[in-house]
Amino acid sequence: MTTTHNTDPLEVTERTRLRRSHERGYFDRATINDILDATPLCHVGYQLDSQPQVTPTLHWREGDRIYWHGSSASRALRASLDTPVCLTVTQLDGFVLARSAFHHSVNFRSVMIYGTPEATTDPAAKMEKFKNLIEHLYPGRWDSLRPALDKEVKATAVLSMPITEASAKVRTGMPNDDAPDYDLPIWAGVIPVTQGLGAPQPDPRNLDGVAQPDGLDDVLGLRA
Repeated sequence: MTTTHNTDPLEVTERTRLRRSHERGYFDRATINDILDATPLCHVGYQLDSQPQVTPTLHWREGDRIYWHGSSASRALRASLDTPVCLTVTQLDGFVLARSAFHHSVNFRSVMIYGTPEATTDPAAKMEKFKNLIEHLYPGRWDSLRPALDKEVKATAVLSMPITEASAKVRTGMPNDDAPDYDLPIWAGVIPVTQGLGAPQPDPRNLDGVAQPDGLDDVLGLRA
């Protein structure tokens, strides 16, 4: 589902070019796609009543297009439709401790995507997008679920936009201290930050005899 169809690097635009730390910028689709696929949570920035707003939501990628969803009654989604937005994702990888306060930093991977969202309105197409979202998060789970109801499809909006104006920014490695500071007796280094998943907690209202699905631990291992 997340196979990239276009391997050409993205064009650098006035909105995506890095003003500072140019060495941390990436415009190749492989880097951008890897970061998008590494975390399911994004933030969408838009204008609502002439005020800037940012809303967190789940996203998923299909080829060269990014998708997100929410309530059809959501003011945020209605305000995002057919108007420019900025969608961002960030993965925190470590705290960087330097020999001076000025050079403390973090290791991270981030993507910013600019575009104008479009809505998926055809019920059959929306159903397919719901399936893709579930399968992206929990491969193999869709077929075991109660089929989605028409009213659920109607109550949910699906927005998407092409990944054509985007950039990634990545910081890795140790602190970049001033040359004289390396002679100071101050510890410096990186504290890695990892994101993991705990053991599944069954709903106490599960019916007797309903067991955890086979392979769930393996599925979660893929997301760890």
